This record gives sequence, C-alpha cells and structure tokens, in this order.
Amino acid sequence: MRMLLEDKHNPITWEVFKDKFYEEYFPNSVWFAKEVEFLQLVQGGMIVFEYIDRFKHLVQFYTMGINEEWQCRKYKNGLKPNLKVMISKLCIKSFPVMVERAKVLERNMLEAERQKKQQQTVRGPIPTRSGLGMKRTPYSRPFSSGFDSSSQASTLVD
Repeated sequence: MRMLLEDKHNPITWEVFKDKFYEEYFPNSVWFAKEVEFLQLVQGGMIVFEYIDRFKHLVQFYTMGINEEWQCRKYKNGLKPNLKVMISKLCIKSFPVMVERAKVLERNMLEAERQKKQQQTVRGPIPTRSGLGMKRTPYSRPFSSGFDSSSQASTLVD
C-alpha cells in the first residue's frame, strides 16, 4: 500500500490514503449497494441510538452533495411515525440538535409506556366506559308462570 501512496513531493495525508484504500479494496458495486441502503434506511425496529449509528455509517457512502438541512430531512423522514410527527413540529435544521431531540423524545415515550404498564399491573386493567369492564349478558325474557295473562285476569273477575 505504501508504494501506491508514495509520491516524492507530496506527503501521505488521510484523504490520499482513504481515496487509495477505497479505490483498491472497496469495489464500486459495494459502494453503490451501501448508497442504496442509505437511501432506503428507516428506523423500523431500531431504537434511535441504533438508527443514528446506522445513519452515520451509511451517509459517508452517499455520493451526492449533502448539506445539514437535507441530512435533517432524510433522518426525520426515516424515523418511526410517532417520533416523526413530534420532531416535525420542532422545525429543527441542525442535525446534532435533531438527533438529540429524537433521543430525548424516544426516552420520554418509552418511560411513559413503562409507567402505564406498571400502573396496569398494580391496579389491574383500566375499566372501559361501557360497563366499567363488566361482562355484558344478553337480555333474557322475564319468567313466565305458564298462564296467559288475559285468561288469568278473567278468572279473577268471575
């Protein structure tokens, strides 16, 4: 590798090394596959920490120009719908700020969900508005003595 990089007049910089390394050991087909993976990246079942790690890893393979606002839009659009709605309301254009807000929002949502489950196990299931959790039974006819009410009334009058 050193022979590939050596130039009598130019020192070996990180950029030169990186370019030569990718050229030699990282074929275009792999680079293209990583770029496609980045473009299709969504949070899915990942937590925000995992999503941001994957995002940061794959963004380096994106060959088009990237500015911070575009990076924010791409990141936001890949978030889970409930997080995306909340982040969108904040109108953040700074990528580090957006990432931090997403982490905080997810942590708060998970904590609220955990507390709700904990309350349900302590108190039991939350009663519903219809019947307050009691099982409804179908309407049954009132007990009949076997006599017809009109014939019973006529015998009492006689």
